[in-house]
Amino acid sequence: MNRVALITGASRGIGRGIALELAALGYDLVLNYAGNEAAAVQTAADCLAAARAAGTTLRAEPCQADISKTADRQRLIEFTRQAFGRLDLLVNNAGVAPTARADILEATEESFDRLIAVNVKGPYFLTQLAAKWMIEQSEAAGAADDQAGKPAEEHAPSRRDDYRPKIVTISSISAYTASTNRGDYCVSKAALSMLTPLYAARLAGHGIRVYEIRPGIVATDMTEPVKQKYDALIAGGLTPIRRWGLPQDVGKAVAAIALDLLPFSTGEVLNVDGGFHLRVL
Repeated sequence: MNRVALITGASRGIGRGIALELAALGYDLVLNYAGNEAAAVQTAADCLAAARAAGTTLRAEPCQADISKTADRQRLIEFTRQAFGRLDLLVNNAGVAPTARADILEATEESFDRLIAVNVKGPYFLTQLAAKWMIEQSEAAGAADDQAGKPAEEHAPSRRDDYRPKIVTISSISAYTASTNRGDYCVSKAALSMLTPLYAARLAGHGIRVYEIRPGIVATDMTEPVKQKYDALIAGGLTPIRRWGLPQDVGKAVAAIALDLLPFSTGEVLNVDGGFHLRVL
């Protein structure tokens, strides 16, 4: 049975890059999208092709949901439960930028409320729902092993071994970098960043590992309007690795977590930013 990943905001950009990398690993996928159904359907088809190219098979199911809404979050989890019956990996990727960049002295409450609802409230409470289900699955796996009478020293595969749930949140270098023309975005990402240590501390005892991936300047629809600005900054040395990040760069970091390559880590931040976070004299 394939492991199952739920990726929010999976139709385009970083979410799509994550989906393609997980498809190559043979994960079944729930591809959440808010409004662009055509892009989600195309991503699903591309994931199936990526799986075939990697010699594996999977299912990729689009699911519309606005994660800022309580009912939609519940429906998204229930869709995953009905379609696949399990959840091994939640990737909180969905997020929005301000509709218009505005100086913090002119920014509106409407924009602030929208960003907090989507970028913070949505993943916070979706993670709550997913974590409760993951705990149920983990306890069920342990109970199945106990019923089978497996001694602690036995090294044969067990249901406990098969179920190693993880939660990954995609944040941003804006969690700690001040941009005074989009303060609402920075505040939302700073708040989002706290989600990982909170849930990591709460869920470690249940065997659930929690991580944050912090992308830098990544080529997506969101950054296309400021491409010329960042082309010049990158060329001038803004990042030690002098190129734009790509969605697959973030996807590969998620894949490393999905492959259990960080088994003794939780609450960890992975910077995927070309070295932007370095302080160099």
